[in-house]
Amino acid sequence: MKRQSGPFMTIIFACAAALAAMVAPLPAAHAQSKSIRLVALGDSLSAGYNLPQEAAFPVALERALKAKGYKVEVANAGVSGDTSSGGLDRLDWSVPDGTDGVILELGANDMLRGLDPAGTRRNIEAIVERLKSRNIPVLLAGMYASRNLGPDYVQKFDSIYPDIAKKHDLVLYPFFLDGVAGDRSLNLPDGLHPTAKGVEIIVERILPSVESFLARLSQR
Repeated sequence: MKRQSGPFMTIIFACAAALAAMVAPLPAAHAQSKSIRLVALGDSLSAGYNLPQEAAFPVALERALKAKGYKVEVANAGVSGDTSSGGLDRLDWSVPDGTDGVILELGANDMLRGLDPAGTRRNIEAIVERLKSRNIPVLLAGMYASRNLGPDYVQKFDSIYPDIAKKHDLVLYPFFLDGVAGDRSLNLPDGLHPTAKGVEIIVERILPSVESFLARLSQR
């Protein structure tokens, strides 16, 4: 056979190189990493008050993240009725060693009980600082005060979350109940706790913030 040269051989070599690239192993950077372990530390809004276990926020969030290709586990550390003080008291055993990140959702019960926002601020910041000392990043899920508590209380309470997020450079989701609060069709008869559909909306809306949080974790 006559030996080919010139442009023809150039094309052959280019095709061979492309084929080799297709079958070569993926770079290590694209290999699947270990599962990311998150803890949702919160109150009844995280715990899934009066809902089946599979409808609770942590389970629904994990399901949504896995559907988008994330390898993640979200533990449910929500305790119904818990205040920020209660969350601080149980922090060490609620967030075990090996946790990669915490979604912190506390303060609603402080507000409903009319507790001093200054105390809520101290407790939430203490939780953040203690987690930081353990090298565990935090996504802070905020809460808004009921407007019938008066403008002074509302201002002091609502400012807790953005202030702490800014001070500690946290990913902030400003209002955990965004899109659900006040909608009777998305809440249980008590008007305070979301239905399973309400939880799905919470997950849908918080998902971009959680993805930003996961991106931060991947850079550590």
